[in-house]
Amino acid sequence: MNTLKQRLLTNWNAARFLRLGIGLWMLIWGLQTKDFTIGAIGGLFLFMAFSNTGCCGINGCTVPNRNSNNNKD
Repeated sequence: MNTLKQRLLTNWNAARFLRLGIGLWMLIWGLQTKDFTIGAIGGLFLFMAFSNTGCCGINGCTVPNRNSNNNKD
């Protein structure tokens, strides 16, 4: 349970706030218009914001760091 609490309360950046805002907006919009698809997409954005994942998962699109031992000049 400590890991879930830590994941929810730490490492909030601009992309995560953007996902939260889009998710809340789409979820409210979907509820107001009674459109399940928009509400489901809003729920997906909320899940991505709370779990700190993106479309590629946690750090799925990052470039690996260079190892200084492999650099031969």
